Amino acid sequence: MTGNSSSFWQGRSVFITGHTGFKGSWLSLWLASAGAMVSGYALEPSSSPALFHSARIRELMTASTIGDVRDLDFIKRSMEAAAPEVIFHLAAQPLVLDSYRMPIETYGTNVMGTANVLEAARHIPSLRSVVVVTTDKCYENREWCWGYRENDRLGGNDPYSNSKACAELVTASWRQSFFDPAEHDVHGVAIATARAGNVIGGGDRASCRILPDFIRYAESGQALTVRNPGAVRPWQHVLEPLSGYMMLARCLADDGPRFGGCWNFGPGEKGEWTVGRLVQTAADLWGEELSFKSDPGSGSPRETSFLRLDSSKARLLLGWKPRWSTLRALEHTVAWYRAERDGEDTRTLCLADIEAYQREEDGQWTAGMN
Repeated sequence: MTGNSSSFWQGRSVFITGHTGFKGSWLSLWLASAGAMVSGYALEPSSSPALFHSARIRELMTASTIGDVRDLDFIKRSMEAAAPEVIFHLAAQPLVLDSYRMPIETYGTNVMGTANVLEAARHIPSLRSVVVVTTDKCYENREWCWGYRENDRLGGNDPYSNSKACAELVTASWRQSFFDPAEHDVHGVAIATARAGNVIGGGDRASCRILPDFIRYAESGQALTVRNPGAVRPWQHVLEPLSGYMMLARCLADDGPRFGGCWNFGPGEKGEWTVGRLVQTAADLWGEELSFKSDPGSGSPRETSFLRLDSSKARLLLGWKPRWSTLRALEHTVAWYRAERDGEDTRTLCLADIEAYQREEDGQWTAGMN
């Protein structure tokens, strides 16, 4: 089963919150290129230059509304106008460090924003599936050496991680209270949450993320200071979880609540690299003289040092599996930024990566590869 099948998405109405962000821009472009009628609801892009603008994604969309997910009335009107069959909820305050600086805004966006999206969804007769995107950091992190599974305890010490755990609970409550799986024949809507690893890919310009920070320093020739170089994260190209979200949305629409609940979309075990290894490999791929230094004692708020995801459920029940190794993902990401720097068209670069990803044969990459 392939969730990005054009035959499924052709002519289908899709509503994406957070469509102006990094992942939302890639998802909007992919769905539009597959023939979907994509409507989006989000704040203006927070970074400059923004992938949403440089790839001219608005031109491919049915509608693009600038709005805040904390505004229930506005999102209701926007969603009703779009009349979607599928909703992807990606809008969020997505950065751990920013959540320390603005915890109330983080909870307002990530928790009440999720409640507002689900409440608005209750009034959409055409709706069939909802995918709420949270994060791998929603688990109570015990620094385990094995991957977290979907039935492990939720938690999160920092406001970002904790707010995403709260979003998981909000979604579960709305599903049981208003979209009861036992009454799917009546309301026809199935809901799931998706938890992905740390994504990389062309066009990410956010601050306080290691690859965008690396690219900024690589392009300026300055030295990069790396926080927590020994921290282990589940790195994956942005197309990996997006393919999972699309596959999950299709399964929810076709087969209903059997695919409800929560799902991990992470790399295999060999995709879990330290931050230091990721930066060093990116520097080698960039191919120019670069310097960076480690500063574990930089005074930043504490972040977890070890995080892995177990995606067995998605592999066994959805038929989803990662196609690109971390090295392959880095190769595409670094090549993307170098090509954009050299003047190549941003949208063309994105579509080329999507095409390359779709051409991969099933099983070409397994967890045993580097």
